Amino acid sequence: VSTQSTGYLFERIDNSARESMRHMRCVVFLRPTQENIQFLCQELRSPRYGSYHIFFSNIVLKADVYALANADEHECVKEIQEFYADYLPLLDHAYHLNLPSIASSVSTAWDRSCLKRSADALISVLLALRKYPVMRYSAKSDMASNLVNTSLDIMKEHSHLFEFRRNDTPLLLILDRRDDPVTPLLNQWTYQAMIHELLNIENNRVDLSEVPGIAKDMREVIMSPEQDSFFKDSLNSDFGEIGIKIKDLVDKFQKQQHSTAAIESISDMKKFVDNYPQFKKFSGTVSKHVAIVGELSRIVQDYNLLEVSEVEQQMTTQASHSEVQGKIMALLRKPKVREIEILRLVLLYCICYEGQSGYNPRLFIESMRSRGISETKCKLATSIMNYGGKAVRGGQLFGEETKIAMTKKYFKGLQGVENIYTQHKPYLVDLLEQLQQGRLRESDFPWQGGSPQRVNEIIVFIIGGMTYEEIKSVQQWNVSNPGNKVLLGSTGVINCKSFLEIVANS
Repeated sequence: VSTQSTGYLFERIDNSARESMRHMRCVVFLRPTQENIQFLCQELRSPRYGSYHIFFSNIVLKADVYALANADEHECVKEIQEFYADYLPLLDHAYHLNLPSIASSVSTAWDRSCLKRSADALISVLLALRKYPVMRYSAKSDMASNLVNTSLDIMKEHSHLFEFRRNDTPLLLILDRRDDPVTPLLNQWTYQAMIHELLNIENNRVDLSEVPGIAKDMREVIMSPEQDSFFKDSLNSDFGEIGIKIKDLVDKFQKQQHSTAAIESISDMKKFVDNYPQFKKFSGTVSKHVAIVGELSRIVQDYNLLEVSEVEQQMTTQASHSEVQGKIMALLRKPKVREIEILRLVLLYCICYEGQSGYNPRLFIESMRSRGISETKCKLATSIMNYGGKAVRGGQLFGEETKIAMTKKYFKGLQGVENIYTQHKPYLVDLLEQLQQGRLRESDFPWQGGSPQRVNEIIVFIIGGMTYEEIKSVQQWNVSNPGNKVLLGSTGVINCKSFLEIVANS
């Protein structure tokens, strides 16, 4: 990053085609990886800028500092500091590492580089917060145990950095996605979660280029709560509420324009926005939300998602086995139900009814084959059990505390945004409740790096990806439990599609 008093130029350090601008100062912000250290040494041997102010996002080794000092023959380096930010923040209570795959060829073991990346991120979070935690981890997960031990080794090696007051010791709780394979399989009905589930959010961007009739300026939109107040206020609003919020803004604009156009549906709103380009100036970023809600509504209607979601929710309550079997078979016969929805249903059935009388996933697999679903996809019914079946996962996924109820509610006054309330509670929330009440069993989640004690601050890290439903649940937990704050992190943010890719490789 090259800086001048009146502006900024942003460059990557691996861009060898950068111009020489010796009149400018350079602020460098890097992860202290060996590759980056080598790039920085090359830069300092032939400096393109007048001075360098270097900030590393994590602990930098003394040997690397010596290497930089030797490379700085022109004495351009003015300072070197550690600024602990070796992670990607999502919200004020959530962060991730954007690691798409973390397992080695042995699916229950870490890829070594991903283990180091995850441990480094945890250390950076702890140093940024100035916290020295006690730790608990999922007992059945070798990956969780390895991450705890690797993190403790780094903390011991750099113990001088952790010499701050420890009167408020937090808990670092390491979980494994395998302990809850249900949550990432479910359809979502709150705004941010639904966008990621059906359209995919990647680096705060949503690709709408394949949406029928989309305007050129809407083919890719930014969905950042930092830059979009409407989105920030609506992250956890359910789908029907979003439609009503947008309609309220359109109604307000209509009154100003003395328009009498009837707006009864999402389609009407899209036409209105197209006919009144000045609405974009009035509404700021709301016009893109009209496009997104319109596409979400189309997907929900075209692919029977309300009906599919109802059966999903019934399975998470472990409703009548025979009734659920019949409903799944009926959905498998409907041509409008997409392949990914069929996979959700069958894999949820495998997890939720494993070992029960009459349990027979082969019935559905034959039906999947008859629909032309590939053998690779059909094998996911076996893969999900290898990934997160009873023999693999820890804890009590289907304990009494995790059973849910489901209610349908339809908002009047806006066609096309039928609102479904799903009260599924992720397993993470059940664990937080057990922690708060002192009931989390040590046999399932042993202590490491400290003695058993009650804590008021919890740092959770999920190996294998977290969902927006879990992010929303933590935000709601923090509001309801101000004296028991939770920070949630993970190797990545997943949806059903990316989760199925993880399962396929397990």
